[in-house]
Amino acid sequence: MRLSTFSDYSLRVLMYLGVQDDRLVTIAEIAAVHDISKSHLMKVVHQLGLNGHIETVRGKGGGMRLARPPREIVVGDVIRQSESDFAMAECFAGHSACRISGGCGLPSILNEALSAMFLVLDGYTLADLLRAPHGLVPVVSYILGDVHPESAHD
Repeated sequence: MRLSTFSDYSLRVLMYLGVQDDRLVTIAEIAAVHDISKSHLMKVVHQLGLNGHIETVRGKGGGMRLARPPREIVVGDVIRQSESDFAMAECFAGHSACRISGGCGLPSILNEALSAMFLVLDGYTLADLLRAPHGLVPVVSYILGDVHPESAHD
């Protein structure tokens, strides 16, 4: 199983905001730091806002910040909310055409594996992802002025 780009970007946005000490951050800034599309980030930010992870401030000088402390944002919740499909095989789908589904034990095994994965992810919060903020190189590069928001992709 591989997480979608949407989940990856969701976690990147949250981690970036998590090291900003409540400073308002723009989509353009995050896009520049991570060299990703602003338009794609707008969708990610919108969803993170709907899920209560971030809050936005409109107008000149506006931006976004975390809506809650990092220790209250559970990684498993973010992944559940940002992934659209956890079907690891065709038989997970509601209307499977698999000819052996009646006697196959794979769906229950995969379901157990998925449950175990979320058991682990639910044990971690955004705070756990921020244990070494100095290691978040793009953040440091931006703060030092090596990256400029206006160079972000449209």
